[in-house]
Amino acid sequence: MPTLDELRRYAVARSLFNATTLPQALAKLGFVQADPIRAPARAQDLTLRHRVKGYLAGDLERRYPKLAVEEDFFINYGFVTPALHALMHPRTARRVWPAAQRKKAEAVLAFVRERGVVHPREVDAEFQHGKATNWFGGSSNASTQLLDSMHYRGLLRVARREGGTRLYAPREATPPHPDPAAAMDALVDVVVGKYAPLPATTLSHLVSRLVFGAPQWQGERAASLRRAKARLASAEVEGARWYWPAGDKPAAKRWALDDEVRLLAPFDPIVWDRPRFERFWGWAYRFEAYTPAPKRVRGYYALPLLWRGAVIGWGNLAVKDSALQPDIGFVNRRPREKAFGTALDDELARISAFLQL
Repeated sequence: MPTLDELRRYAVARSLFNATTLPQALAKLGFVQADPIRAPARAQDLTLRHRVKGYLAGDLERRYPKLAVEEDFFINYGFVTPALHALMHPRTARRVWPAAQRKKAEAVLAFVRERGVVHPREVDAEFQHGKATNWFGGSSNASTQLLDSMHYRGLLRVARREGGTRLYAPREATPPHPDPAAAMDALVDVVVGKYAPLPATTLSHLVSRLVFGAPQWQGERAASLRRAKARLASAEVEGARWYWPAGDKPAAKRWALDDEVRLLAPFDPIVWDRPRFERFWGWAYRFEAYTPAPKRVRGYYALPLLWRGAVIGWGNLAVKDSALQPDIGFVNRRPREKAFGTALDDELARISAFLQL
């Protein structure tokens, strides 16, 4: 039975696999969560820079049209492999379109097929759908909302981005998966493969979130969770049941840690599960970009600071006059070892190179 220390080491080492090519890293991860905030780079870039050799900020967006990857919703919005995408489509939306909305979608789809690739402003200019209330109570172009909905339903795909805006192309229909149970099990295996080891509560939470990416498999959720618990390796550790891929041995010496300092994205798989984070490192990390400034504890876009298998602090990074301006904080105190200072300087140098400063 592994100890909590061994689970912690395993979690870090298995996620920080040897840096490889971008296509191979995407295939290994299966899903990379996206976020539009750039402080100092977007979350998907901050995640991939630790796992892709020579990765530069924006590489995923620049190379996207030629990569085997799709923008789509999984447990969150991000980038998924074609195999994962196929498991989630054809997707049955939770709400049936009213006849008028369906007619609008059919007209827009015909327009996109005629053009090949369209910018939302072209659709808005052609159809003049006007404004609509968005999910957070504000107002946005109704055409943009319709395109988003068509993308979610699998009628369109993101062809590329232009200045951060999604450009859409028509999508060929995905044939239905012949075995719903197998499809749901495969989706569970993706989240376990990315986020393991998982406490039982997190495994249940992730399986419940899969119905956002594959609502058509909602009826399989409870059974798939039972099957997952039966086939995955598990152990009771410090009062919690933990799960990980069968065949892995968390206590094995192969899960070695290095001496590098790493500043992680707020949604990096190592820190994504906040309850696990607190079990592993004994303090609460929160993403505070949407917290009012006076209530922030660690900063607008604090990046968890990892060293020797422990998250010991955080960093807020800004760029001023083409130079990186780091603001580093610690949960307790800054390590006194010279090795830490050298490793932190190396990480900041890597970030400067990644940002091409």
